[in-house]
Amino acid sequence: MTRVVALGSCVVDLVFRMPRLPGRGETLFARSAGIYPGGKGLNQAIAARRLGAETTLIANMGDDLFGHYLLELLSGEGVDTRYVARDAANGTGFAAPVVFDDGENSILSAPQANLALQTALVEAAREAIAAAGALLLQFEAPMEANIVAARIARAAGTRVVLNPAPVVAHPPELLALADVLVVNEVEAAMLAGGTHPAAQARTLLGGRELAVVTLGEQGAVFATASGEAGVVEAFPVQAIDTVGAGDAFCAALAVALCEGHTAAAAVRFAAAAGALAVTVAGAATSLPRRAAVDRLLS
Repeated sequence: MTRVVALGSCVVDLVFRMPRLPGRGETLFARSAGIYPGGKGLNQAIAARRLGAETTLIANMGDDLFGHYLLELLSGEGVDTRYVARDAANGTGFAAPVVFDDGENSILSAPQANLALQTALVEAAREAIAAAGALLLQFEAPMEANIVAARIARAAGTRVVLNPAPVVAHPPELLALADVLVVNEVEAAMLAGGTHPAAQARTLLGGRELAVVTLGEQGAVFATASGEAGVVEAFPVQAIDTVGAGDAFCAALAVALCEGHTAAAAVRFAAAAGALAVTVAGAATSLPRRAAVDRLLS
């Protein structure tokens, strides 16, 4: 059985569907609105579980109604929540994604308890990390917690899959500990410079196993340490909401790599998961199950 550990944020998304962002001092009515579970840690943990992996989440959330709601959801999905702490001093994180008519989005975020995740919690999960095939990390958690987790994974031979999003100040060691790096176009430009995705992927590769630059409806490009490189075309779908698509991609990539797929096959599997995620509103609610991904691939 494939085992994946995700470390990262858990938030409640207050999603607004808008024709545009309001200007300063302007009130603009939303076309619709909804409340959804989200956060990169929660999304990637649920995505990996729905794709067939035994999944453990390391996270910190508030000891409040939002936290209770998210913890109940995770347990219902079959995610191991032994290392999800309840923080009485900090509230559960929440975000306000604004989804536009073309399915693209902008997000306001209040991390709260997510940025108070303690390294002691990561140390407590040492055995789970060491037993996993992949550790999923993002930048929506404290850098100290990410580094401790990555060091544990590296020492145990667990593949570290890093999605450096959002790109914030970070220690170079964290990028150096990543075996697999997944970035979107904006992140690629910030971390690698330039504008050509294939060149960016090669720059980001360094000595890593795999680097991937995702391009939305243009697919993805990748480069590997063995010299393999290529372009994976996007699957044609009707985009409703792109929130969560990147998390579906990262989780699917980790699962496929753990299952022994080639880099090209793993990126294609991830692209299929990401494509399905944009066809459903919300973040965690949009994450596809294995059977749906297999159908799209076939």
